[in-house]
Amino acid sequence: MAAGDVVEQQEQPWNRQRLRSTNERLLLDRLRVSGAASRAQLARDTGLSKPTVSSALASLESAGLVREVGTHAPERGRTAVLYAPDPAAGHALGIDIGRSWLRVAVADLDGTVVARSDVRNRARSSGALADLVVTTARQVVAGSGVAPDEVVHAVVGTPGVYDEKQRRVRYAMHLPGWGRAGLFDRMRAELGVPLEVHNDANLAALGEYTYGVGAGSRLFAYILIGTGLGMGVVADGRLFTGAHGLAGEIGFLPWPGQQKPARLEDAVSGVAVVEAARRFGMSGQLTAKAVFDAARQGNDAAVRAVRLEGERIAHTVAAAAAVLDPDLVVLGGGVGHSVDLLLQPVRDNLRALTPLRPRIAPSRLGEDAVLLGAVATALDTARDVVFERRSAAS
Repeated sequence: MAAGDVVEQQEQPWNRQRLRSTNERLLLDRLRVSGAASRAQLARDTGLSKPTVSSALASLESAGLVREVGTHAPERGRTAVLYAPDPAAGHALGIDIGRSWLRVAVADLDGTVVARSDVRNRARSSGALADLVVTTARQVVAGSGVAPDEVVHAVVGTPGVYDEKQRRVRYAMHLPGWGRAGLFDRMRAELGVPLEVHNDANLAALGEYTYGVGAGSRLFAYILIGTGLGMGVVADGRLFTGAHGLAGEIGFLPWPGQQKPARLEDAVSGVAVVEAARRFGMSGQLTAKAVFDAARQGNDAAVRAVRLEGERIAHTVAAAAAVLDPDLVVLGGGVGHSVDLLLQPVRDNLRALTPLRPRIAPSRLGEDAVLLGAVATALDTARDVVFERRSAAS
């Protein structure tokens, strides 16, 4: 026997195993994208033979990755069994860390949220906030009825940009001390789950693309207006983050202040709305929500503050339009919730600023955009992990 023949025979079992795995993943992905299907339908859709499909489905069912979900009775022929991915084969954890709120959710592999908790962020230090994240996540998992080891991946959304080399967040100005090294390593260790960290505006953009108004857009920009200002850009279904992960940090753009040079974030945010309302004569304990509510009631100072915010947002949209040429700009975050008052001033000012006028729409997900973006991102990895883990065990 020639040496080459020996090598070929040694490689065959591994090649067969790899081929089986490839076929199983092909069928699983097809079911996840297109919905429940029979053996015959899967064979037609994938080009695999019926015996190959039957064998692959049997392996997937044995591994707990697919399950029977019903039958289909055609006009002619035998009744066919329908198969679909088993959503309970694994779970993912999404976490949204904001200045005012912490939101945590556990989702199954179909993306259905099975448990969540929204708690006020009253942490006075970065260490206390890390503790709050871990405690809340553990409580959500415990309340979901999901075993901790079935949660296979987690994604955190946070203001700022995570520096992978230094293992810390940078530019999270509204969360004092949040840039301290080691915080996320500590959370990973205490949760016992692989954990990724992403910018909140980027995750909001992905959430809006996956579940909201951004679906089907070729290139859209999600402008997150809340305590601060950020932007996420999704092109052809993928985030654009730039060379160093800083794409979309539009809050750092210069804005001409009255006393000194300022950043765009100083002009376009919930804080800016409150400051403008005070300048125009409102008093008392003010929040951005209170200003917008007062504007709806016709309060003159509030109306002027909202109109000014619309003008400033228009400048933000104009900058995004000139650089990115998006087909859609989504306004989200806390201030974005009042788009009913802002859309017309934004559009009016945009017409005066630039001939570039992308479609502008309010976020469909509201304050859930970051959390759902974290869930969607975690699921991308969780599905791979669950497939590899269960296939190997089977």
